[in-house]
Amino acid sequence: MKCDEIFAALAMLEKERGISQTFMMDKIVQALTTAYKRDHEGVENVIVDVDEAKRDLKMYVQKEVVEEVENPGTQMSLEDAKKLSAKYEVGSIVNLPVDNVEFGRIAAGNGKQVIIQGLREAERGQVYDEFNSKQHEILTGVVTRIDPRNGSVALRIGTGAEATDAILTAGEQVKGETLVEGQRIKVYLVDVRRQSRGPQVVISRTHPGLVKRLFELEVPEIYDGTVEIRSIAREAGSRTKMAVWSNDANVDPIGACVGPRGQRVNNIVEELRGEKIDIIKYSDDPAEYIAAALAPADVVEVRMAEDGSKACRVIVPDDQLSLAIGKEGQNARLAARLVGYKIDIKPKSYKDEE
Repeated sequence: MKCDEIFAALAMLEKERGISQTFMMDKIVQALTTAYKRDHEGVENVIVDVDEAKRDLKMYVQKEVVEEVENPGTQMSLEDAKKLSAKYEVGSIVNLPVDNVEFGRIAAGNGKQVIIQGLREAERGQVYDEFNSKQHEILTGVVTRIDPRNGSVALRIGTGAEATDAILTAGEQVKGETLVEGQRIKVYLVDVRRQSRGPQVVISRTHPGLVKRLFELEVPEIYDGTVEIRSIAREAGSRTKMAVWSNDANVDPIGACVGPRGQRVNNIVEELRGEKIDIIKYSDDPAEYIAAALAPADVVEVRMAEDGSKACRVIVPDDQLSLAIGKEGQNARLAARLVGYKIDIKPKSYKDEE
């Protein structure tokens, strides 16, 4: 049966949307065979022959030739088979063509629906592939809607036909940050998950990876690998601690991140709406690393745990104790997360009493 409209539609989809004709035709064939079996109880073996050159589709029901028919849906008698061709014997497989009128009805009823469904499925696959390749990268989106019920924010990412929507949930937003419709913001792509309704794009403004990627964009020495970000600890909207290391003795890793007159780090602070950023130098010496992590407080001594566990006691000047601990314990908490050690902070007077 000629199916010019179906073949023309598939060619257009491949040209305009990049959706493979083979992919779509497989979907159509599957739908046609399923529809025929649904309308003809007992029929099992249905095949569709696709002739792309002639833009032709033919449907056949396969039946086995037997002496005595037990299942008319899958078998036919030798007597009936011989009426079609003398070559058929018991055990032969006969392809019985489906009437063109009936096949045309099935094709018309299912072809359009399958094309629409296949188009949606293929587009979802394209969206998944596109975003999956951008995992752990920064994306720029425009706020299109703010849900007053749960605070989630809808973002339009990309432009034109390639634009797609993503949801920035309340839990991934920076506490205290006010977003408005039409605002352009940067987000971090955490993950892309396949779901029945289409891919779920998980984005965040609170993930430490956002800070890391912002520095990679802002600092050429990080981008080219001269300076490395070894660790980040973040409490979004308030403070971030970041440990950096230089692979070139002539390049100061902290200076590279701060930039001339502080311009580089200030650009990132502005993007993060005033979030404080402490940049410290990484060290392979745990005691030195821990002391640096507690900046801006001075450290008198770092005593590592004798049992080899990741724990230590840090001695600071008495007048630096509150600075080392920080407001609500934030400085000590971020330092511990940055270095991966449990830190017990004591004043120098405590040491003198020992």
